[in-house]
Amino acid sequence: MSRTLTWINLSGVLLLTVLCALQWRTNRALNLDVNSLEQTRQTQSARLDEQAATLCGLTSDLGRFRDQLGATTLSQKDTETKLRASEHLASQLARERDQLKDAIAQWTAAVAARDERLNEANARIRDLSAKLNNTVAKYNALVASHNDLVQQLNDGRSATAGAEKTAPTSAATAH
Repeated sequence: MSRTLTWINLSGVLLLTVLCALQWRTNRALNLDVNSLEQTRQTQSARLDEQAATLCGLTSDLGRFRDQLGATTLSQKDTETKLRASEHLASQLARERDQLKDAIAQWTAAVAARDERLNEANARIRDLSAKLNNTVAKYNALVASHNDLVQQLNDGRSATAGAEKTAPTSAATAH
């Protein structure tokens, strides 16, 4: 029995060795899988952290973009309002410019007509001035002639009066 027991013991040790080897191989495979899964988990965790950080950055960017879009929209509306006001002012100024052009054209025509009338009046004034000068010259000649005639008359009267004064005195002495 001792031999049988040795054989049984040997077969039990061999069986236990095989069982241990199988158990070791299974544990090793499981341990490799656990290590691989742990590495995958760490990689996925790092990737998830990166994506979370990226998501936070994108969320903040989205907020800034929304704010910028709102500001841009307000600026665009303000610019469009100013553009409409500028276009209205430009059209109003164009109308006023056209009115001023018409007024200037009318004024220019009126000034040209006035200048023509002034030139005609100046020509008439020159003609009348020349006629007046001729008339004054004739009047002056007439006055000079009249003065000569008055002088001659006065000289003739003086001579006659002087002869009368001398004549009665001679007649008185003769009497």
